[in-house]
Amino acid sequence: MPARTARRPIIAANWKMHKTHLEAIRDVQKLSYLLDREDAERVEVVVCPPFTALRAVQTLIESDRLPYGLGAQNVHFEEKGAFTGEVSAPMLQALKCRYVIVGHSERRQHFGETDDIVNRKVRAVLAHEMAPILCVGETLEERDAGATEQKVVGQVRSALQGVPPEDAARIVVAYEPIWAIGTGRNAEPADAGQVIGLIRKTLASLYSQELADGVRIQYGGSVKAGNIRDFMAHPEIDGALVGGASLDPEEFALIVKYRPEGRER
Repeated sequence: MPARTARRPIIAANWKMHKTHLEAIRDVQKLSYLLDREDAERVEVVVCPPFTALRAVQTLIESDRLPYGLGAQNVHFEEKGAFTGEVSAPMLQALKCRYVIVGHSERRQHFGETDDIVNRKVRAVLAHEMAPILCVGETLEERDAGATEQKVVGQVRSALQGVPPEDAARIVVAYEPIWAIGTGRNAEPADAGQVIGLIRKTLASLYSQELADGVRIQYGGSVKAGNIRDFMAHPEIDGALVGGASLDPEEFALIVKYRPEGRER
């Protein structure tokens, strides 16, 4: 496996169902004062506001020439139709979204998203020149039963069914153990790195080692400024999908500004 320096870290803010469009503008502006160009060159920063704030954040990023990627939190797999309340990939593409979060455990748990639906969403996002942030992860019960590998590998394989190599190379994977999301508990970096290594091995078996070595795989689950450096010290971990801590611009800026001193080799 090549040094992780070949993969630019990606840290994404998932605001979930928080912030009006005015609050989103305010907080992106705050973030722009807290992060300098060097930070944004070293780490790819992605902001994923709710749908109602996407246009406002897009306009701010473009008008102020901010070096951030815009991401959406969800998408429907159909391009258009009688799907009240849903948003399609062409709509997000028109807003210049670069990324779309797909398969988050909250979507799977609260809205009944199956592996098949996740796969259809992944393919819809890729078909419209955006990159999915594909979320996978196990429950506490599955972890305690020793079923982490079966669950995570199964989710990766299902999500990428029918996805050709040239598209798979653009995907970002986020390993988010469900028991660590919003609980204040986080996986140990070595444990997270082991599962992420397993995901990379799965990608290699589906495609090639070269493709697997190039795909960025994040960790998500109670990430904050106090533990980001420990996670990023592991050579398998290429960034973070940040939930609650991303709601505070100062905290999120500290996460982005981590320095890799002490990184494992």
